[in-house]
Amino acid sequence: MILETERLILREMTTSDYNDLCEILQDKEVMYAYEHAFSDEEVNNWLYNQFYRYKKYGFGLFAVVLKNNGKMIGNIGITMQKFGDSQVAEIGYLLNKNYWGKGYATEGAVACKNYAFDVLGLNEVYSIIRDNNFASQAVAKRNGMTIVGKELKHYYNMDMPHSVYMVKNNNINK
Repeated sequence: MILETERLILREMTTSDYNDLCEILQDKEVMYAYEHAFSDEEVNNWLYNQFYRYKKYGFGLFAVVLKNNGKMIGNIGITMQKFGDSQVAEIGYLLNKNYWGKGYATEGAVACKNYAFDVLGLNEVYSIIRDNNFASQAVAKRNGMTIVGKELKHYYNMDMPHSVYMVKNNNINK
């Protein structure tokens, strides 16, 4: 276990999470910001990319597990992403659509922000969100973030405008 909140456990993903991950990443409605549901190979690559991140950085996207029943409902965590000419720590989140609108994304994102600041000692964290993803933008705002820029990402032969949200660690140098 990496993090615990009132209702969630965030832990490193394992290969046994593959089927739950498929439920999320292969759902076109969940993956609308990516413009397509993932293939089996893309889900496998996503999972193994997290293993790489855990080893390289000590963090990545974590499995989100409900405390009350042990069900994996998504992934929330911190990844290194390109913003301008820099690599920044980004809080990202993807949940099974059956668990949307219940506050889980915000609960997990806030926990990741606190982890980034209190444990990792980061000065700031970002969320880079597709312009049409209003639900994720609302989560970023509830996580204390404000827009600090725009970024054009190129995925699957498409240009996709993104808003870049950021919050600073107010506890640094106090």
